[in-house]
Amino acid sequence: MSTMTAQLLERPTSGAPADHRGDPRWARPAMWGVLALAAVLYTWALGQNGYANDYYSAAIYSGTQSWKAFFFGALDAGSYITVDKPPLALWVMGLSARLFGFGTWSMLLPQAIAGVAAVGLVHSAVRRTLTARPIGDGAGHLAHVAALIAALVMTLTPITVAINRDNNPDTILVLLLVAAAWFCLEAIRTGRTRTLLVTALLVGLAFNTKMLQAYLVLPAFAAVYLMAAPGRPLRRIGRLLAAGAVLVVSSGWWMAIVDLWPSGSRPYIGGSSDNTVWDLVVGYNGLGRIFGASGSGSGGGANFGGEAGATRLFNDTMAGQISWLIPFAALALAVGVALVGRRPRTDPLRAALLLWGGWLAIHFVVFSFSEGGFHPYYATAMAPAIAALTGLGAVLMWHAFRRSAAWRWALPLGIAVTGGWSFVVLRRTTDFVSWLPWLVAGATAVAVLGLLAVAFGAKRLAAVALVAGLFGGLAGPAAYAVTPLTSAVQGTNPTAGPAGSGGMGGMGGRPGGTQQRTADQGTAEKPRTGRPGGGQVTTQLIKYLEANQGDATWLVAVDSAQSASSIILSSGKAVIAMGGFTGSDPAMTVAKLKGYVAAGTLKYILITDGRSSSVTEWVKANGTLVDASAYGGTDSSGQALYELG
Repeated sequence: MSTMTAQLLERPTSGAPADHRGDPRWARPAMWGVLALAAVLYTWALGQNGYANDYYSAAIYSGTQSWKAFFFGALDAGSYITVDKPPLALWVMGLSARLFGFGTWSMLLPQAIAGVAAVGLVHSAVRRTLTARPIGDGAGHLAHVAALIAALVMTLTPITVAINRDNNPDTILVLLLVAAAWFCLEAIRTGRTRTLLVTALLVGLAFNTKMLQAYLVLPAFAAVYLMAAPGRPLRRIGRLLAAGAVLVVSSGWWMAIVDLWPSGSRPYIGGSSDNTVWDLVVGYNGLGRIFGASGSGSGGGANFGGEAGATRLFNDTMAGQISWLIPFAALALAVGVALVGRRPRTDPLRAALLLWGGWLAIHFVVFSFSEGGFHPYYATAMAPAIAALTGLGAVLMWHAFRRSAAWRWALPLGIAVTGGWSFVVLRRTTDFVSWLPWLVAGATAVAVLGLLAVAFGAKRLAAVALVAGLFGGLAGPAAYAVTPLTSAVQGTNPTAGPAGSGGMGGMGGRPGGTQQRTADQGTAEKPRTGRPGGGQVTTQLIKYLEANQGDATWLVAVDSAQSASSIILSSGKAVIAMGGFTGSDPAMTVAKLKGYVAAGTLKYILITDGRSSSVTEWVKANGTLVDASAYGGTDSSGQALYELG
């Protein structure tokens, strides 16, 4: 068996990827077709999404008003508090908003472009892997087939479609990590140090997009480079150490600047317990996400993705978002590594399988067992690895099917398991395209029976079997993928699929705001209501605050970022979110509040019933309660407005 496996795939004639001159005629049009499909899915009716996630939209808008707020990623133009993530993704959208005016398209179009770019990079990485390591007759065709399958899987991953239409930072994170993987594979193939350094730079930029989640790829990158890159062991270790130095600098420069900046002249670091980025990294966005430590934002966030455990990614919430091809990718990894297991240490195909496989395995474990805050859209980070393994594995198993009786079972098994799982997922919501599960089951049966017939000599059925298998594997995710196009994205919890599946309307998260500020609007439209804790901020209250703001920097101070962001977007004014995103950040103190009042930078504070702290007690003792009738409110609204000073 080992000798036959070793001889199954021929050795390459060259270690360098082939140029495009020998590409089949259909390759480029097909690639551009997939990219066009991605562009349509990610931009269709994008304007209906309004402000998407108000939390990030408010920070992006504030960054167009103040370069200080832009640099720190502050929620408000007065730079009172930052959002709970580093600002790189906000910078991308914020620069677009500065150039073209703040609005839905200027904010979300860069996200869609980043999503399409990530698809293109996955296609390129898979194609270059198989052109650097041809696998026999028709090698050029197989490389392009694998790349197209990978790109199509990436494009049609439902949660990826949803997040690429939103303004959460995960879209930029995925683009940077896919680019890092592309350069890492090139560094492994060529041994060039500068290419490895670019890999480290890109992961560092990804860290400044979503902190420690960016580092989940590092074990796979480092281990595969150390194993498969050319050169002696000490030379490989030295290059990794140099890359580590670049990683530290590219990851830590913004954090170092912010933490060294005098705290009194910069915004409070939202999500931290001690006003430092370091605490945000290791706490709220670090170990707290994994272990659910106090203050990590675990709260109800974990419930968005279901209970932690080995089956989380296959539960009713997550299955339709990401799981469709996980079984096939796992089988592809196992079979692929077995097929190439006896190749030279530097074999680029084995390196690619292990790199993408390590990426997938680490994310699977972390996302499955994390006890802290977990949203379905985090799983978009798994899509590149699933896509690459599916593309590479499909052509490897097809080649093995044609060449070896011992491996003829692999491809039919992969198609059968994938189609069967797709049937199960689709049947969980029986009112969603009710005929599709049966069509998928039929296509899967045709594919498996057709391959068995091919194995016994009916070679003319090969094309029919392969097309049926492709349909059986992609029809389910494609059906889920188009659902975000039909209604506004759920800004705080974007998902795809039918209601009740964890998709549109299936889980929490308010639909994207309908209000929007466009380039030619002097003031934003007023939303019907905002949500400060348990109360509502009415249009009349906002008008009252605007009329009486005077020279104050901030329009009002409220409990949390959810209410502050809606007021910022509806009024265009700076608003203090005293407790950050969750309302529990220790950002406001009595001494700080007294300073704002003395300086005349804050005149009003909105207190929500049920919240008690030294700040609220001081406000009640020293502020003047504004009669609710002055702004059309009532005493039973669950909130009270106080005038300070």
